[in-house]
Amino acid sequence: MDFVLDLIEARVLGCLIEKERTTPEYYPLTLNAVIAACNQKSNRDPEMHLDEPAVEKAVDSLRLKNLVYLSHTAGGRTPKYAHQVEKFFTFTPQEFAILCLLLLRGPQTPGEMRTRAGRLCEFVSPSEVETVLQELVARPGGPFVIKLARQPGQSASRFAHLLSGPVDAGQSVAAPATQPAPAPDNDRMVVLENEVAALREELNQLKQQLGIAPADDAKENASV
Repeated sequence: MDFVLDLIEARVLGCLIEKERTTPEYYPLTLNAVIAACNQKSNRDPEMHLDEPAVEKAVDSLRLKNLVYLSHTAGGRTPKYAHQVEKFFTFTPQEFAILCLLLLRGPQTPGEMRTRAGRLCEFVSPSEVETVLQELVARPGGPFVIKLARQPGQSASRFAHLLSGPVDAGQSVAAPATQPAPAPDNDRMVVLENEVAALREELNQLKQQLGIAPADDAKENASV
């Protein structure tokens, strides 16, 4: 690979891949939607609290790497962003799902990935996940993932992605606390949050077209 992602770039790219597959009706994403996706409390490890300059810098860097591009939609005034990982690699839907999970949640076991794949992709068993992981190890242009040494108390080894550079396979990283699979209500909340963000964007665009200042701007102007 001719690129190495830092932590924020990996989060942004993972979010774009995730939203393309889970909420295609709101994809590509505005910068505000990318920020909201990066800072989600569900399905993210570690949790982040990124501000606009940090995310914008990561997006610009990903554009320079040709992994992200600015999408121009008919009638749209707000810039939107989409990934173009397929420009470099022809990943299968299962491979995209695995990489997305590793970008968003860090090292995981095949069992954890199968449970967390959710709306990204369906895996029949952990062994199917392991098969896809081995394919990512052996793919031309890779390896894209690496198997880590099993940690004390763990029943299975974790895997990590290599899009951020080499990883020490024998690294001793504290095992994350076991978390249950997101309940349907959590997934529904994520979808609702995305819908609200999208509606706000559409409302602001409509106000701009009608020459109506946003509520915050109106308050500021009234106080001057």
